[in-house]
Amino acid sequence: MIAVALAALTGGTGTITHLLETVLPGYAATTLTLVVLVAIGTFCLGVGSAWLVTMTRFPGVRLFEIALILPLAFPAYVLAYAYTFILDHPGVVQSTLRDVTGWGPRDYWFPEIRSLPGAALMLVLVLYPYVYLLARAAFLQQSSGAFLAARALGKTSWQAFWRVSLPMARPAIASGVLLAIMETIADFGTVAYFGVQTFATGIYTSWFSMADRAGAAQLALCLLSFALTLAVIERISRGKARYHQAGKHHAKMPPAQLKGARAVLAWVLCSVPVVLGFLLPVVILINMGLESEQDLFSRRYIGFLRNSVTLAGAAAMITVCAAVCIGFYLRLRPGRLASAAAYSARLGYAVPGGVIAVGLMVPFAAFDNALDAWMRATFDIRTGLLITGSIWLLVAAYMVRFLAAALGAYEGGLSTVQANIDAAARSLGQTPLGMLRRVHLPILTPSLLTALLIVFVDVMKELPATLIMRPFNYDTLAVQAYRLASDERLEGAAVPSLVIMLVGLLPVILICRQVGRKG
Repeated sequence: MIAVALAALTGGTGTITHLLETVLPGYAATTLTLVVLVAIGTFCLGVGSAWLVTMTRFPGVRLFEIALILPLAFPAYVLAYAYTFILDHPGVVQSTLRDVTGWGPRDYWFPEIRSLPGAALMLVLVLYPYVYLLARAAFLQQSSGAFLAARALGKTSWQAFWRVSLPMARPAIASGVLLAIMETIADFGTVAYFGVQTFATGIYTSWFSMADRAGAAQLALCLLSFALTLAVIERISRGKARYHQAGKHHAKMPPAQLKGARAVLAWVLCSVPVVLGFLLPVVILINMGLESEQDLFSRRYIGFLRNSVTLAGAAAMITVCAAVCIGFYLRLRPGRLASAAAYSARLGYAVPGGVIAVGLMVPFAAFDNALDAWMRATFDIRTGLLITGSIWLLVAAYMVRFLAAALGAYEGGLSTVQANIDAAARSLGQTPLGMLRRVHLPILTPSLLTALLIVFVDVMKELPATLIMRPFNYDTLAVQAYRLASDERLEGAAVPSLVIMLVGLLPVILICRQVGRKG
């Protein structure tokens, strides 16, 4: 963050003035519009589906409890490739429409998928599970007392939901919507492919197309400020509001049995996001992959897969180790310093990958250039780009971006380890590191494996930081899919996209098992 701010402030006012006069207002308006559309869409889909599967019973409800999570396996840009393939002008939908009606290209109107609403739809379909998971957990924890009291006072079911159940679930819902918003402003692949000019695409364009490092840093600072402002506003708006269960008796809400037209309507409402967000894209991608000339087992694709797995594996190991260090330090020495370290570690998730890339590339490129100049002047040796030309700076960017996810998984497991276990270990002569190695880590193995898996899959899907920071000729599956899609070779892009989706299913399956146990 410091590097981004310094690079932006030392870049001169000429660049930012030019940006203010040309593209900056458009970037801000487009990004804000996209955020609003995604927030509304994820709220409606996530909360509505969570309420239906939690508080009602209709045919297939148990299946929908799990199926509604499945779209989380897709990166939004993969969904964009699939829907463009069938909905664009040469796609099967419009081609069939023209064949059936005999219309020409200018005889009818069809919604443009490569647009701002199209990008918002792709993001909503893959991000609503964040809201669904947190809202469902909140509804499951609610007692029936307040809801039944509202009904006894003459409120309808809808009024009781709107005025009682929804406000009680507000913190969880707000957290889910905020996660979706953070992912939206960090997204690059979808908006870049659809030609939507946001801050994320502006950073990439300034860095590569215009070779304007100062402009990229200034845009990155704007995006960073926007992301952190959203987080602060949500925290301030919540204030000191807390929910306390009245009384000692906690009775779960009895689910309402839906019949007839209401059951059909509930089934349709839950089916739409599953079909559009998972089943249909899978069918499209498989069909595209079979028609492509890409060989997943060729030496070239094995190289893409090896690069992706190497980056994801290294980043997962280092990130989880960092999370263990921070989480264990917070438990061992609770205080302001430890709390500040944990809070700073969580900030990375609010920072888009493009911003992190700029914040790391600027100082380390300066260091590499200074070292190379000194070595040439002193020893007549060229060192080149020692840090910025390696994968380790990219791994560091992944660690900054996804440390919050690993830390959350580790702390969730650590909360089940009682303090008396620590006291018993210390009384038996264990040092802090011995206690970590011989007590905590064996107990927390499931949580650590979950954290490893989450970070591994997130790195496999990550695109903007990889595009900016990857070494020369070091492409991943995500980069290959983006490159082929940018060249309008959508059938070819389906092959790496399918692999990314299949890897993304691993944590989704893990989440589904946990949801199944809670249900």
